[in-house]
Amino acid sequence: MKHKKIMIQGTGSSTGKSVIVAGIGRIFYKDGYSVAPFKSQNMALNSYIDIDGLEMGRAQVVQAEACNTIPRSFMNPILMKPNSDNDSQIIINGIPYKNMDAKEYFSNTEFFKNIAKKSYEIIEEKFDIGILEGGGSPAEMNLREFDLVNMGMAELIDAPVILVGDIERGGVFASIYGTILMLDKKDRDRIKGIIINKFRGDIDLLLPGIDAIAKRLVSVPTKSVDVSFMLINAPLSSNFGLF
Repeated sequence: MKHKKIMIQGTGSSTGKSVIVAGIGRIFYKDGYSVAPFKSQNMALNSYIDIDGLEMGRAQVVQAEACNTIPRSFMNPILMKPNSDNDSQIIINGIPYKNMDAKEYFSNTEFFKNIAKKSYEIIEEKFDIGILEGGGSPAEMNLREFDLVNMGMAELIDAPVILVGDIERGGVFASIYGTILMLDKKDRDRIKGIIINKFRGDIDLLLPGIDAIAKRLVSVPTKSVDVSFMLINAPLSSNFGLF
């Protein structure tokens, strides 16, 4: 089959993206597809050593196991291990590269984008489906030109996006609408669905909010305003919280 991909992005950090990627990967695996997770850029002190002796983020390890595939460093080609508030050790394709501050890192965006794209090409070649995870929020306007983990990565490989909002924190409708409104039109057009995560309680109390935001999205210039909503409860597990 021709390779398919989907990207999971969040309205912010800790919306449940990592768990959702693992869950979707498991579903596709059980449906008979070969599936791999991918996160172009990860920031974490805790890393995993794959079968080739290469470092990668531990969240992608759990996701790979959910997909019943062996975790490999190309699933997380850029790993940043913070040394201080403004300095990190950069791991590229599982191998320590150098220490960089934020200014130097962002000045090498094209270099890192090329690394991310080449790593994803391995997944395109080897797997039926790739499930990408974003980082933080795609609506960081000051970082869009340097972005290689959210819409920047989606643009590199032409991936559709599902946006995840966390209702447990409060303000889920504002975060969803605000995120979409802050995006450039070309990035908004990539959003094909919205997940409201960590929902518990009476769904009848939530439906008016979904109807209201769906009507508001009609006024936002997009290629398609037929955006689907899904309610799930995939909380941030203690294990994922360590990554």
